[in-house]
Amino acid sequence: MTPYDARRILVAGTSGSGKTTLAARIAAVTGIPHTEIDGLFHHAGWTPNPRFVEEVRGLAARDEWVTELQYAAARPVLSARAQVLIWLDLPRLVVLRRVVTRTVVRRLRGIELWNGNREAPLRTFFTDPDHIVRWAMRTHGRQKQQVREALAANTDLRLVRLRSRRDTARLLSLLTLHATVRAAPEGETST
Repeated sequence: MTPYDARRILVAGTSGSGKTTLAARIAAVTGIPHTEIDGLFHHAGWTPNPRFVEEVRGLAARDEWVTELQYAAARPVLSARAQVLIWLDLPRLVVLRRVVTRTVVRRLRGIELWNGNREAPLRTFFTDPDHIVRWAMRTHGRQKQQVREALAANTDLRLVRLRSRRDTARLLSLLTLHATVRAAPEGETST
């Protein structure tokens, strides 16, 4: 199985690494539906979805999906069914810059995330130990272990490790090319 033929795709990475953005772009290029895992987990008021694991099982049972590798309860369920795991293994400084920028922009623009939820006020960075920026820095080193666990849960799972924006652009370019070739009528190629 290659990333170009896969129909069940997981995207892993630290908060702020761009995994949801990449998952959405993969979905747009391939036509595979994207389900944002945070949207399944968080109900209004940041309350956890009591049916989260059940909904993740339903998602994993589908023939086609792209989603993010997050949440301890979801990771083994999704890993067992995924065909490809794309890991955004970016340097800590790159992730820090991205998560800070994203957080500030979302807060200043009042962007709704999921189910009416919005970023916390920026001042909570100093008072909330789980503020998204602090969370990203604290959990950055855990990604390698989570990727290992996913690969151990599914020995057929193929890993694509992206270490830069350039790697990501190359993958998206190849996915686009492959999707174009697949969509062309037999005997024809697009130019």
